[in-house]
Amino acid sequence: MNMPLRKSDPQVAKIIKNEEIRQQETINLIASENIAGDSVLEAAGSLLTNKYAEGYPSVRYYGGCEYIDKIEELAISRAKRLFKADYVNVQPHSGTQANMAIYFAVLSPGDRILGMDLAHGGHLTHGATINFSGTLYRSSYYGVEKETGLINFADLEKLAKRIRPKLIICGASSYPRKIDFLEFRRIADSIGAYLLADIAHIAGLIVAGLHPTPVGIAQFVTTTTHKTLRGPRGGIIIAEKNFGKFIDKMVFPGIQGGPLMHIIAAKAVAFGEALKPEFKRYQSQIIKNSKKLSEELKKRDFRPVTGGTDNHLILIDLTNKNISGSRAEKILEKVGIVVNKNLIPFDQKDPTTTSGIRLGTPTVTSRGMKEAEMAQIAAWIEEAINNRRNKKIILKIRKEIKKFCYEFPIYKKR
Repeated sequence: MNMPLRKSDPQVAKIIKNEEIRQQETINLIASENIAGDSVLEAAGSLLTNKYAEGYPSVRYYGGCEYIDKIEELAISRAKRLFKADYVNVQPHSGTQANMAIYFAVLSPGDRILGMDLAHGGHLTHGATINFSGTLYRSSYYGVEKETGLINFADLEKLAKRIRPKLIICGASSYPRKIDFLEFRRIADSIGAYLLADIAHIAGLIVAGLHPTPVGIAQFVTTTTHKTLRGPRGGIIIAEKNFGKFIDKMVFPGIQGGPLMHIIAAKAVAFGEALKPEFKRYQSQIIKNSKKLSEELKKRDFRPVTGGTDNHLILIDLTNKNISGSRAEKILEKVGIVVNKNLIPFDQKDPTTTSGIRLGTPTVTSRGMKEAEMAQIAAWIEEAINNRRNKKIILKIRKEIKKFCYEFPIYKKR
């Protein structure tokens, strides 16, 4: 029972070790990923995983929750301080379940919702037909202008007044510009709709004061905790206090059973880290790196959608490079640069092929990389894409990147 994993289950241990090596030896530009710190990992791997704790602090359906209550109360209080919020639920297992809880709390099946088109930067849970949100509810979509790649609020308002949704969802997974939450709330109020702000990607920037906050503007705010917040994989809900009791019931027993107390402990750790001054410096560097990477790629005739970025991510239109997003993803992975294929607005290709790739800087910034490294990464991306059929050059770049990556260790030696 107390044997190290490498002895008790060497097969699993080897796979985990190989993944650790992969992460160390590659440049991760997945915009939705990050590196959880040692303290977050320690909490997530703690014996709190042993404990069932259905219910909420002081109102549990199991005994033995004295210290479990303290952990959840600490996570809630830290999240309230971090987001300047009156109500927080830290139990959602994911951002998807956080969104589901809000839908179930204020909507009935068949109600109309208005979210951002998946191809224009939205998320599956914002009404995509292949997701529960597009199955249970009547979904309509707003998008961006073809010329600018930006949200046109005049068009959005006309659409909202025509279809009159009960809920408007704002927030995105591949929109590289700041989001005007006040304008979204104005439009929602004009038709008597609720507003949900899904800030999963930009939560870290928001708590650092580097992006406008929807807290105090939208009735409901959801986020994951593992992207720019650099915590464990999970979600939280922030809302106006008067909705709190109903949301609590929708999370448990509505859509979840026992909360993952080891993950809630890790969330508390991450919130504590985010309350420190160095977290703001880290978020500031994320944006500096993102802007620099975008500028350097633009110099090399890559086309950032909207012409650049205000946040942690860059969406690149590869049409002029005569390569699909899926092909570019594979080529870059061969040299040790990990990105994801991504639809661009008005994409002519299907979601499994795409005309674009999405890049993000949270992980490389966590490793200590700065603007000079972004210029080098852009040069490698250009060299790999331009020489994608030259195996010798691809191998050369891979060797350079592998050596480079060891200058920026993910974790200290364990």
